[in-house]
Amino acid sequence: MRLTDSQYERIAPLLPTPRGKLTVPQRQVMDALFYIAKEGCSWRGLPPEFGPWHTIYMRLNRWAKAGVLERVVTELQRDQLAGLELDALSLDSTIIKLHADGAGALRKRGARRSAARGAA
Repeated sequence: MRLTDSQYERIAPLLPTPRGKLTVPQRQVMDALFYIAKEGCSWRGLPPEFGPWHTIYMRLNRWAKAGVLERVVTELQRDQLAGLELDALSLDSTIIKLHADGAGALRKRGARRSAARGAA
């Protein structure tokens, strides 16, 4: 899904004022967001036509923390310009820390019992 001119004109005032020189235009960042939402690809899997994935990720991350993305989607849904829902949760194993016991690591107790049996 790509934003039409009328859709972008509606959400443009909701986007933050760019700081400095933009390497990736705001509209292209929004198109990248909708592409990822539709295709379900990883950030690194984003086609090069959208620009550097890390630049897009960082900008969208800032916008999400500032509540910009929620306002944009709400505006697009107001007149049913876009059928989007922000109810998805994505967990990546690279950000979830697990204790060693939960990862199936052997416990140290087993080695002590073997040593105690050998001594008896």
